Amino acid sequence: MEKKLVVKMIKNCFKQYYEGDSVPIGDSDLEVLTERIFQLKEEDPTADLYEVVNDVVYEFLAD
Repeated sequence: MEKKLVVKMIKNCFKQYYEGDSVPIGDSDLEVLTERIFQLKEEDPTADLYEVVNDVVYEFLAD
């Protein structure tokens, strides 16, 4: 799995919650989310990447 793809998916997911091109997340938070996604995919390789990204972003926003 390529990190660049996951970062792009995270940013696209944020667009569902925020208007325009603004992504209210810093590089350090983006790195944390990316690592969490990789961890979840490693634990369950059959999990759908799109769903994992959406779940992780939702959890981040809900905290």
